[in-house]
Amino acid sequence: MQGSSRAAAAVGQQALDAALTGAADPGRLGEDLFGMGATLDSSAALRRALTDPTRDADAKGDLAKRLFLGKVSNEALAVLMTLVGERWSTERDLTDTVERLAVQSVLASAEAARTADAVEDELFRFERVVAGTPALRDALLDRQADPAAKAALVDRLLTAKARPQTVRLARQAVLAPRGRRFAAVIEDYLEVIAQRRKQLTATVTSAIELTAAQRVRLAGSLTAMYDRPVHLQTVVDPNVLGGIRVEIGDEVVDGTVLRKLDGARRHFGG
Repeated sequence: MQGSSRAAAAVGQQALDAALTGAADPGRLGEDLFGMGATLDSSAALRRALTDPTRDADAKGDLAKRLFLGKVSNEALAVLMTLVGERWSTERDLTDTVERLAVQSVLASAEAARTADAVEDELFRFERVVAGTPALRDALLDRQADPAAKAALVDRLLTAKARPQTVRLARQAVLAPRGRRFAAVIEDYLEVIAQRRKQLTATVTSAIELTAAQRVRLAGSLTAMYDRPVHLQTVVDPNVLGGIRVEIGDEVVDGTVLRKLDGARRHFGG
């Protein structure tokens, strides 16, 4: 985002935080924000009207009120009115911010239930399952398929197996990908979750599942190294043979046997 949009998003974040610390139901707030975001995505004329820098902020707020008053919670409407009262570099920045605030609201409902860790892990693992199952991946990525049918497929796969917030975010990823592939949407959602929780996320690949004690030790070591809480997302890949590979953002620490063997082959010209 450009400077003006970053500032506008920060103001919107403050409005969301105020709503969540007040009387707002986070689950309802998330639903309302997703719904308003869908309305904005469906109309280029509406997006232009709400982000036009030459238009008075009060006029844009009045337009938002006319559209959504009585259809969404007062808290959700207040957040949107705050957003449209700011200056945006592009229309897309506004809708991106509405989506990010909606994801945060859904996560806040998981935080209230003390299941945020589980939601983060379930969302990550579901994306991995989709990526590793060609038939499922094709079904969810088919642009010609009915979005409602794809959402129903997500429901069948996850309901009773995952937290409601996981199901909601996975459904949103197929209902409104906004031009992105499923994996990219989930990655964006996980980034929002990590930022909200003020933590780093490490993807750890190993030949066998790490024990609980190993996870605790590794998380502790990484937390000390980065001076921030680090949440582990683990991937089992027998091809690595042994050791672990840790990815945090753009940083990769590869201590797998496979990498060492590859290095040895290169050294000896194999």
